[in-house]
Amino acid sequence: MPQVLEFKLPDLGEGLTEAEIVRWLVEVGDVVAIDQPVVEVETAKAMVEVPCPYGGVVTARFGEEGKELPVGAPLLTVAVGSVEPEPSGSTGAAEAEPSGSGNVLVGYGTGAPPVRRRRVRPEGLSAPAVAAVAPAVAVVPAASRASAASDGVRGPVAVVSPLVRKLARQHDLDLGQLAGSGPDGLILRADVESAIRSGAETPQEAAATDRTAVHPAGERVPLRGVRGAVADKLARSRREIPDATCWVDADATELMAARAAMNAAGGPGAGPKVSVLALLARICTAALARYPELNSTVDQEAREIVRLPGVHLGFAAQTERGLVVPVVRDAHARSTESIGAEITRLTEAARTGTLKPAELTGGTFTLNNYGVFGVDGSTPIINHPEAAMLGVGRIVPKPWVHEGELAVRRVVQLSLTFDHRVCDGGTAGGFLRYVADCVEQPAVLLRTL
Repeated sequence: MPQVLEFKLPDLGEGLTEAEIVRWLVEVGDVVAIDQPVVEVETAKAMVEVPCPYGGVVTARFGEEGKELPVGAPLLTVAVGSVEPEPSGSTGAAEAEPSGSGNVLVGYGTGAPPVRRRRVRPEGLSAPAVAAVAPAVAVVPAASRASAASDGVRGPVAVVSPLVRKLARQHDLDLGQLAGSGPDGLILRADVESAIRSGAETPQEAAATDRTAVHPAGERVPLRGVRGAVADKLARSRREIPDATCWVDADATELMAARAAMNAAGGPGAGPKVSVLALLARICTAALARYPELNSTVDQEAREIVRLPGVHLGFAAQTERGLVVPVVRDAHARSTESIGAEITRLTEAARTGTLKPAELTGGTFTLNNYGVFGVDGSTPIINHPEAAMLGVGRIVPKPWVHEGELAVRRVVQLSLTFDHRVCDGGTAGGFLRYVADCVEQPAVLLRTL
């Protein structure tokens, strides 16, 4: 007799606690192999295909596409054991693997190649296996639940059918407040439908009414996914970090000329062009080598500043899914060309939604080129738990005094927002002035390499 195993949404790593179902990759009745991807979910950081650790027949799925599930919530159930052969004309019978992969499913799972899905006849599962498909629920008699409620303790909700739970969610009904008419107080579909018809207001509905009274009516956009993660991080940064900002205008004419010369010297077939962002990133790594205080983080509990040994440079990238900050690992050990190639790769992955969670975390310093939006200046919010962020405005022709005469030069505004706990204004000003000097005179950077 097949054994029905429940697969729950695993820990996807990097502190993620929930994910939204984007697309199911299997149907009920499909045969799946160990570590085969069964669902595509979107976390606050990336799109992830989740592999199942069991091999067998999918007997149930929990959650529709677009639904957000917490880590640990049931995803699907799999009947593990022998299944009957497919109808004649098929390629043959499938034998389901008897056990799971044994791997801890964090991040992207175990990476086994997907296999072809095959549909089996419902009669391929024994009656006990089908009965075991529904998630196990401790059914508590109505009298016991009433006693628990009177004591202020909320007992388990006696619901077996996922359809009943779904119907209740759609109408914002709290199943814990309903009395079931089934055996031992089991809540049936008729009970939920009766509550809907009666129009009884549940605590959730009352809370929603209170929120509507406080906030005027209008379009409501859920703060979840990428936008929710960004909101939480920015709010935490503002709450915990005493930041300050300094800025300076710099003449970028010579930097742009140096970039043009680099790209012209490469010739046809010499590889990708050097970008302005790559040059600024390389300048940042050189500046951080001189001012390591800004490549640090604060351990608030220990009341210690932790200076980090390497530079993992984040850069802000705007995508259709929202703002993300991919990270160039070990930027301090890379050349301008290497940094540029990695920025290009990560930017493309950000636009297609294929960035891995590990490529979005672990940054030690962030470069924010908001000049692409056609603005000159900004006061960036630090990417918590980092200690600083360099902002770069647009590079535009402006009147400028050059060598004692008024001239039209290509000018950029640079701004540095820093955590005042890790350094004082002198250090921050020194860092920013060094960056500006490298922008105005690229030979300064060559001299310090």
